[in-house]
Amino acid sequence: MTQNRHVLEPDKIYHIWTHANGNENLFRSHENYVHFLEKYKKYLLPVLDTYAYCLMPNHIHIMLRIKSEEEILLFLKEKQTLGGLSKMISLQFSHFFNSYTQSYNKSYERKGSLFIPNFRRKEICDEAYFSWLIIYIHKNPIHHRFVKNLEDWKFSSYKSFFSKSLSNVNKQAVLDWFGGIEAFREFHKLNVNLDTANFLEST
Repeated sequence: MTQNRHVLEPDKIYHIWTHANGNENLFRSHENYVHFLEKYKKYLLPVLDTYAYCLMPNHIHIMLRIKSEEEILLFLKEKQTLGGLSKMISLQFSHFFNSYTQSYNKSYERKGSLFIPNFRRKEICDEAYFSWLIIYIHKNPIHHRFVKNLEDWKFSSYKSFFSKSLSNVNKQAVLDWFGGIEAFREFHKLNVNLDTANFLEST
């Protein structure tokens, strides 16, 4: 399927991923992860719903749905946006990454870009991709050998599905997709070869 890699459209679901520039890390401390999620909440939650995420030291994965045109216009509180909705959505992402980079650079007295140019995105149109992408994202820390158990990685959405606390993740939509929390849990126990699954993007 041919698609414009630079456009994010309302009511569509995407896999978003990006890396740090060169050999840098995006996160050096617990506080960095927390600050990143605070920026995410400020800039991106008004225009999207989050289905799953995982923050790794040098890269991130997010599964999300861009909100409907009506929801986004409500956020904008105006009917006209320079460049259209897709342009505005892209600008929200740009503001998000730039804001985090500026804070990070100030904290560590560094200069220049932190993320590689043009974060990557893939529209999710296939039901199998939708299901397996969630396990791929949550198992990323195991795949990269940071932990042995899903519960041991603090900076993914996995544990939020088992918590009654409020979350920035649209838990109900995901659990409804899998048929409930137990089906969600069992699905994550499946043995998936993340290196060779041809419907998943490698990191």
